[in-house]
Amino acid sequence: MYGRAYKTAVALPPVAWVAAFLLIPYAFLFCYSFWSVSGQNVVHEWTLVNYRELLHSSMYGSVMARSARIAATVTLLSMLLGFPLAYYISFHCSRRKELYQLVIIPLWVSYLVRAYAWKTILGSDGVLNSLLQFVHLSHEPLGFLLYSPLAVLITLTHIYVAFAFLPIYASLEHIPRNLLEAARDLGASGPRMFWTVIFPLSLPGVIAGATFAFVLSLGDFLSPLLVGGPSGIMISNIVVSLFGAAFNWPLGAAVSLCLLLVVLAILWVTERLQHRLTFH
Repeated sequence: MYGRAYKTAVALPPVAWVAAFLLIPYAFLFCYSFWSVSGQNVVHEWTLVNYRELLHSSMYGSVMARSARIAATVTLLSMLLGFPLAYYISFHCSRRKELYQLVIIPLWVSYLVRAYAWKTILGSDGVLNSLLQFVHLSHEPLGFLLYSPLAVLITLTHIYVAFAFLPIYASLEHIPRNLLEAARDLGASGPRMFWTVIFPLSLPGVIAGATFAFVLSLGDFLSPLLVGGPSGIMISNIVVSLFGAAFNWPLGAAVSLCLLLVVLAILWVTERLQHRLTFH
């Protein structure tokens, strides 16, 4: 009896916290998505008008597709940068583990500072354009560097590559080294050992890192706002504008709920993949 009461007392605060700040707001979001706006007032009558607008308006579909493309590209770039670095630190820097800290340090810097840094670097009078003109590779500032999807890709990759690196590094560190020694004793070459031993065992970390990079990039709104311009707007910027200047909370809630369902579907798929890899 005492043990059950103790477990209930310990579990109650976090459950109450999750209910108050996660489940209840989601319930309000769900209700708002079925309401409508008349003038400057929210009409509390259940309707599907918001979802019909999402289905019939090509703008939301195109922005969502662009957001997914940007998030997928950021995920791919994060994997291409994070996996080799994690592999090098884990297997070739046993005496220099402080390199791991160099990847973590950018997480200590404010997100806003990092985004503004890339805005300074990619601007018309920024560091990159000034360098290109100084070495005579360009005669005028390159306008496509800033306020474009390219700028969003660069900024998001820099911000979220660490989130992809961490689970990959953790999975590589947990690979038993005696398996590698056994593979060498059996005559496996370096590439063969990588593809048959190291990479399969690191797949849970790869999937987790890719999930972090994709989901966080898909829901980002600050980097597209600062460096994206009209061609780099993502779906979260639409949500912010609907809840802000447009004062159309029901439509914004409908878009948010659709985005939430997409994220939940991605998390479910990745969880199933990790479960299958773990037990096979």
